Amino acid sequence: MAKDGTMRGGPRFGQGRPPKAIKEKIETGNPGGRKLQVMEVPDATDLDVDATDLKAEDMPKPKEYMLQQQRNGKDFCAEDVYKETWEWLRGRGCDKLVNPQLVSQYSMAVARWIQCEQAISEYGFIAKHPTSGQPIASPYVSMSQNYMKQVNQLWYQIYQIVKENCLTDYGGQTPQDDAMERLLRARKGMN
Repeated sequence: MAKDGTMRGGPRFGQGRPPKAIKEKIETGNPGGRKLQVMEVPDATDLDVDATDLKAEDMPKPKEYMLQQQRNGKDFCAEDVYKETWEWLRGRGCDKLVNPQLVSQYSMAVARWIQCEQAISEYGFIAKHPTSGQPIASPYVSMSQNYMKQVNQLWYQIYQIVKENCLTDYGGQTPQDDAMERLLRARKGMN
């Protein structure tokens, strides 16, 4: 509550001390005393071999807007990012803990970032001002930066859920690591 008595302000997402991972809580003797929910993470080597043996809910279907072809005629990679992220979450046993809407938002942001980077590659860093005709910085550059910031914030939220609910450390590949690889494949037309 603010000094003037109105209900505004309050905690903001990502501010303050980040929560400890469950592994750290167990190592320190659970100082808060709350019951801990423990999720076991399979070995990284088992993920590649036995991914079909994992028990989990079916992946929610991607929304229709993630499947549409883009105006420039190129395919939109949001569906692929969504599936990769969901499979990664399923492999860690956290697919029930993460809201599918959060995964959708992350997938759309990654796909839009890739789209902006492709536009920068196609049109360059300089554009022509619509009224004066003078050279200006390409608007795709700032859009790309904004989408990348959004991607990082959304990934932080997803990864924080996984980190807080996994008993073992995980240091392998993540869908966030694949974002640049996806961009490079899209530039080569390999999708």
